[in-house]
Amino acid sequence: MGSWQLFLNGQPADQDLYTSIASLEVEESMDLPAAVQLSVPVPRTSDGDLRWVSDSRFAPLSNLALIATPSADSGPAGGVVSAVTSALGGGAAPAAQCIFDGYVLSHKLHLERGTTNSALTVWGQDASWLMNLAEKVKEWVDVTDADVAGAIFGDYGITPSDQNTTDDSPSHTEAGHSLMQRTTDIQFLRMLARRNGKVCRVACADTPGQRTGYFARPKLDGDAVVTFVVTDQRNWTLASLDLNWDATRPTEVLARQALFTDADENGVSADVTEPGLPKLGGRGLADFTGKPMTVLLAAPVDDGGELTLRAQSLVRESSWFVRCEGDSDVERLGVVLRAGMVVAIQGIGALHSGNYLVWTVRHTITPDSHAMKFTLLRNAVGATTAGGSVGLAGLLGAL
Repeated sequence: MGSWQLFLNGQPADQDLYTSIASLEVEESMDLPAAVQLSVPVPRTSDGDLRWVSDSRFAPLSNLALIATPSADSGPAGGVVSAVTSALGGGAAPAAQCIFDGYVLSHKLHLERGTTNSALTVWGQDASWLMNLAEKVKEWVDVTDADVAGAIFGDYGITPSDQNTTDDSPSHTEAGHSLMQRTTDIQFLRMLARRNGKVCRVACADTPGQRTGYFARPKLDGDAVVTFVVTDQRNWTLASLDLNWDATRPTEVLARQALFTDADENGVSADVTEPGLPKLGGRGLADFTGKPMTVLLAAPVDDGGELTLRAQSLVRESSWFVRCEGDSDVERLGVVLRAGMVVAIQGIGALHSGNYLVWTVRHTITPDSHAMKFTLLRNAVGATTAGGSVGLAGLLGAL
């Protein structure tokens, strides 16, 4: 099933703690902080105290990290998949994955008579919590949004990803609109990321303490890390799968705004229909439904390029109209899933077979298994097949 290592304040956990852990869960997401939850029983010690409750390794803001590694014979074909990529893409990564690197934030102690079923639950968040400790008021001038992200990540010893400068915003100047921050650093970056059509998160690939700050659009090009198989009775890698699509999302944004720096009463406009990301299938939402859905946008901007960026971010967010939820395990799959990976599913029909983006993963680790429940998103479906749906436009035309 593979192996896992727990580190507390940079030191490996001892065997006594490993054998005491009753449950261990990690959840990683593209748009939320990663979280960990660890439970241990709390018997009384020889001096009458409750074990683990006062352990300095679980003190507030103690560092906790977890590395998971598939075994050499994991996977349906008897070997670890070699084309593993790091979170958000960008080059080959080792099979060992640091699925959590963060800090203890909360304890929950449950006690019963005799302490037979008493337990301590330790909960924490990833290193982005350090960026949430102080609300700030700051004016950013003559910088782009990626410049701001790089400066803030650097303040916490976090390495900005090389992908952060792609699709960057124009510079914010005093002559137009400077950039005002009135919140914590991580909340500010997540707000900027959403209006740029990006995701903001902090993650590590394989080594605790070596953290990368992502302020980037999802990386969808390249080959899938692994292929999920559902229907093969012998080499299946999925225990279950649920899919749905949602056709109520906008496919076009019409943006209009007057400018402080231009006397033209018509201002600038930006009509956007494409999300600016590679499609993970043959047809995007507009092609699938056959009829556009339009929304209007007005935003304070300094030029048409920034307005286009804002409009595109809305189209990009709404383009993820296919959602898939399923579960697997490391022994069957041969890969430790990470948020940001691109995976493929085969054998589920022409409409839904193809590549997907891993959006969330919940790891549940026991001495005997490493299960993974995941959510995948897709911004397209497969090509039209003979006798397939005519789409909304065809239905309306037939009325």
